[in-house]
Amino acid sequence: MAKTNARFWAGSTLAILLALVATTQPACNIVHKSVEVEKLLTPLAEAETAQLIDSVNRLVGPTSIRGKVDIQFEDTSFATSGVAEKYRTADGTIIVQRPGKVYLIVQGPLAIDIAQMTSDGEHFRVAILKGEDKYKRFVRGTNAAVYSKMDGNPNDPAVKGKPNTEVQTVKALSNLRPQHLTDALMIRPIDPHAAGMFYARSEFFQSEKDPASKKRVVRGYYLLDELQAGSDGSAKLMRRFWFNRVNAIQLARLQTFDDRGALTTDVTYADFKPFGENGQIVLPAKISLTRPQDHYQISLTYQSPESVVLNREYPPEAFVLENKWSLQEVDLDAQKKP
Repeated sequence: MAKTNARFWAGSTLAILLALVATTQPACNIVHKSVEVEKLLTPLAEAETAQLIDSVNRLVGPTSIRGKVDIQFEDTSFATSGVAEKYRTADGTIIVQRPGKVYLIVQGPLAIDIAQMTSDGEHFRVAILKGEDKYKRFVRGTNAAVYSKMDGNPNDPAVKGKPNTEVQTVKALSNLRPQHLTDALMIRPIDPHAAGMFYARSEFFQSEKDPASKKRVVRGYYLLDELQAGSDGSAKLMRRFWFNRVNAIQLARLQTFDDRGALTTDVTYADFKPFGENGQIVLPAKISLTRPQDHYQISLTYQSPESVVLNREYPPEAFVLENKWSLQEVDLDAQKKP
């Protein structure tokens, strides 16, 4: 009984002290601050795994795409410190054709070619046509190989101090690999019945800035993971598809991963429009490709989607660039050999 009374008086004393503190504090110390709560965008569309797969496969209809694009490069080498260098937007003409073929021409002012690059699905070739002599070269390599980043001399007066946009663009192009564009612009289809492949759907909500209102909002997504079964009972994540659920289901992002599960490619899709003369298919007009391990980002925006040429068959030699400029040649595969 004594212990019960002690606990009672201890609790009562604490309550009285808290009440006295609250009543004796000056009113000026009480601050009322409104906090804006991030709004969840609605309505959210519903979809099962099969519907998400169909949504992807509807985008893989064209066998080839040719059009004029705006291209912007961004060097993300200093992303860990919050620094990223954006280079001037350039004009370009791009042809992509299944499976894995690409031809890209990058042009500067007065329609002067800065660079041309091709990939035939196995090998790539890059011709750097503008800039200083150390940048002008004809680079050959293999798509599946891993090469170190090619950098210029950091003490060169041309790159010290205030960045020169042409020099920086040429430097970025030297490290761009054309085959990185093929899967981003022409997504590989999903075969849900392929042996050893599994697909898992999940729900995700992300806080982000709304392009229209510039305010922070919460957007709902579906994630579709493409998994490859291993012989030891494990599974390897190959691709992850993001679907925007606001109002309707639409592909918004595609991520690919290596054998260790590290992110290799991150592609975002926006501004879906009818493509081709008759608007026969709806495709994203703006594609942003990030290669975190290669430290660059490239954004392409189709200038006139209705003028894009679809489903034309281009010969294999169209995707094998020749050194018609007699540039100094760099064989990346030869450099890797002892």
